[in-house]
Amino acid sequence: MMQLFHDVSYQCSRFTTHKYSTSFSSAIKLLHKDLQRPIYNIYGFVRFADEIVDTFHGYNKEELLREFKTETYKAIERKISLNPILNSFQVTVNEFEIDIKLIDAFFKSMEYDLHKTAYDNNCYKDYIYGSAEVVGLMCLTIFCEKDHAKYTKLKPFAQSLGAAFQKVNFLRDVKSDYQLLERTYFPEVDFKNFTSAGKKEIEEEIKIDFANAYEGIIQLPFKARFGVYVAYKYYLSLFRKIKQTRAEKILDQRIRIPNYSKVLIVMRAGVKNQLNMI
Repeated sequence: MMQLFHDVSYQCSRFTTHKYSTSFSSAIKLLHKDLQRPIYNIYGFVRFADEIVDTFHGYNKEELLREFKTETYKAIERKISLNPILNSFQVTVNEFEIDIKLIDAFFKSMEYDLHKTAYDNNCYKDYIYGSAEVVGLMCLTIFCEKDHAKYTKLKPFAQSLGAAFQKVNFLRDVKSDYQLLERTYFPEVDFKNFTSAGKKEIEEEIKIDFANAYEGIIQLPFKARFGVYVAYKYYLSLFRKIKQTRAEKILDQRIRIPNYSKVLIVMRAGVKNQLNMI
């Protein structure tokens, strides 16, 4: 009967992923079936923590995050939780032996979001690592299926992919982050006077991250490669659209990729995959 409870918990994480991000949900479906469940479990956990700090306005966010953090570690230690999101996450953490230090770093970044509104270079790198790179490393742990040598080899590339995704998110979400949450993640950037030169500098940084990430994607185990490649192409397409947007317009809109473009990305990636070109 315990398996039934774990199945229900997993369905909660899967549903959470689908409701919050159709793009990631679609990419996860392109992974090998063996990998889908644990990746959904990771996303559900990350999403809930992020919601606490970003959207639970009018509630005691600090208290809620502290309780969520405490319950996360309890769930991992006990190997059970009545919170289905945390239960599905602990199953994955324990099954794949995810490094607890990655979870520590993730919560450190979430705690930054409670009070920190501007970042110097060191805190920026620290935040990127904890909020995005470690999520990539959790996923890489799943993809490598306890092949520690492969994990070590691919680790820097997974970090680059996580960093690229997060930095694109920062540019995409400037309107809500800056105007609603009063956050500025990029060091020494004044979005009231955001210039083309400043935007170009950030874009060059992201361009390097994407290039490094691709070098790792083509080395991923076959079961993971196609799904990760599609997620990479989603974000690369979003990045290109952001590059085409003038600096002064970044604050006016949340840039999106239309659904028909996402379908085309999957189709083209599928052809490349069939031809062994990824």
